[in-house]
Amino acid sequence: MIRVMVTGAAGRMGQAVVAAVGAADDMELVARVDPALTSDGRTAFASVAEAIPAAAPDVAVDFTQPAVAHGTVRACLDAGVHAVVGTTGLEPAQMDDLVSCAEEGAANLLVAPNFAIGAVLMMRFAAEASRHMPAAEIIELHHDGKLDAPSGTAARTSGLMEGDVPIHSVRLPGLVAHQEVILGGLGETLTIRHDSLSRESFMPGVLMAVRAVRERPGVTVGLESVLFD
Repeated sequence: MIRVMVTGAAGRMGQAVVAAVGAADDMELVARVDPALTSDGRTAFASVAEAIPAAAPDVAVDFTQPAVAHGTVRACLDAGVHAVVGTTGLEPAQMDDLVSCAEEGAANLLVAPNFAIGAVLMMRFAAEASRHMPAAEIIELHHDGKLDAPSGTAARTSGLMEGDVPIHSVRLPGLVAHQEVILGGLGETLTIRHDSLSRESFMPGVLMAVRAVRERPGVTVGLESVLFD
């Protein structure tokens, strides 16, 4: 049984992770962490400093905000708790610090910009297509509460593709998470699109990451390395 702590548990993604972990036969939800929660000393905690010694988690799943994610994840790694991170928008220096901590310490780190299986496939298809078509652009569309732009998924997609791929960001109410990769060639275009219609779409990938992170020493970037291994 994998003992799981969810940080950012009061947020929309955090609530979905809490429900998914609670329904998984091989996992036990031992801690929900969020400043918005009232600490009860059992499963609800306002900080990881309270939660880790009380709940003794094996794996932490972080869906917080860029401003707090570095400190939260660093505290988990320092305490020997493996971390699955879905928060995007961290500064490069912050990511470098977390990578160093995981590489030098006992706890492993898995960071993914998107946990939807379809989104991972979209990125893989786009990377392959970019080797055969001369130009491409990315349009990413998210709900108006998303703090970072471009999205981590769009940045990761662009990084995997050949050439310089521009990214266009859209933030509107009514959206969840959507991305189009449009590739152009002589007399033709190819569009690869993925749509997450609800936050439940990310949960199979999150659970996959929780199961995998303990067996992947150091740092894993992207769910594709788990999905395609």
